[in-house]
Amino acid sequence: MAKPFRFGVGLQAGRRQQSVQEWARRVEDLGYDVALVADHLYTTAPFPMLTAIAAATSSLRVGTFVLNAGFYRPALLAREAATLRDLSEGRFELGLGAGYVKEEFEQAELEFPSARRRVEWLAHVTDHIRAELPDVPVMIAGNGDRLLTLAARRADIVGLTGGAPITAEADPLAERVAFLRSAAGDRFDELELNLAITAVPSDSSGRPDLTLARHYLPQLSDDELLALPSVLAGSPRDIADTLRGYRETYGISYISVQQYHTEAFAKVIAELR
Repeated sequence: MAKPFRFGVGLQAGRRQQSVQEWARRVEDLGYDVALVADHLYTTAPFPMLTAIAAATSSLRVGTFVLNAGFYRPALLAREAATLRDLSEGRFELGLGAGYVKEEFEQAELEFPSARRRVEWLAHVTDHIRAELPDVPVMIAGNGDRLLTLAARRADIVGLTGGAPITAEADPLAERVAFLRSAAGDRFDELELNLAITAVPSDSSGRPDLTLARHYLPQLSDDELLALPSVLAGSPRDIADTLRGYRETYGISYISVQQYHTEAFAKVIAELR
């Protein structure tokens, strides 16, 4: 049986409590399920922001998308997570990643380990959280084999990047889902699969703004960017059909978008609810 859709939206900016909480209430009213905050040194601190959002809403869940596990000691992170779980009355979801921006490790005066060691540390943090806070849903997001193996075996939610074009010859997203299925075994049907969207049309043209997608994948042409599963084009009804196809084909039922997609993507949510 297909899982019900869930929709998340990420807050990119905002340092005034009033504006953040007004946005959160608007997000809740528009039908989003989760408000998400990233974990980069150039953005706001995730836990205070999510606490402010949770205090302003009643049903909206809050989550990290995603914490850089390399920035945290497990016991200290568990304390932060437990506090937010309690203050939000159980509406907190903990998203974790291995960390990938070398410059941020350096700015934080931390060693930048190899990819293998970063995933090993992520596993260590995840194990501690699962043992101490079994009632907090855990997302692990990424694309590599080691990380997806960890996510398949220990996460509740798996964040897929959809970072390569789908063509007539190749479907990298299908390959990643197949790898995840193999690694998860009997657990696969319990996993919720997430896809982070990088482009959504903001007007009636149906053509998305490719700025963010191009930032992450500057080597791709516009046509190749439009072939990314994380880039959505067409009318709200067209996009709703695309997402139904993602759920049927890949099992993806949790879709997250960026803050500046909030209003435009709400029309898609209305088509799917």
